[in-house]
Amino acid sequence: MAYAEGNPRTKKELKARVVRGDKISVFNGFMNEPIVGKGYEWVEGPQYPEPHRWYAKVGIDDDGYITKVY
Repeated sequence: MAYAEGNPRTKKELKARVVRGDKISVFNGFMNEPIVGKGYEWVEGPQYPEPHRWYAKVGIDDDGYITKVY
């Protein structure tokens, strides 16, 4: 599973940041490597050690930044 940069507390917060135009990257939770390449990814939050409370499908551009939260 992947995580969004900045550790948003809710899916609503993630959506608001993307709409606002913040550049939020996605990274692999196991290896801490950025996920790059156009497509889709599932992210979850908040990050460990807190329990995950939300999941979201996100669109990613070629640079690895979130373009849309579904």
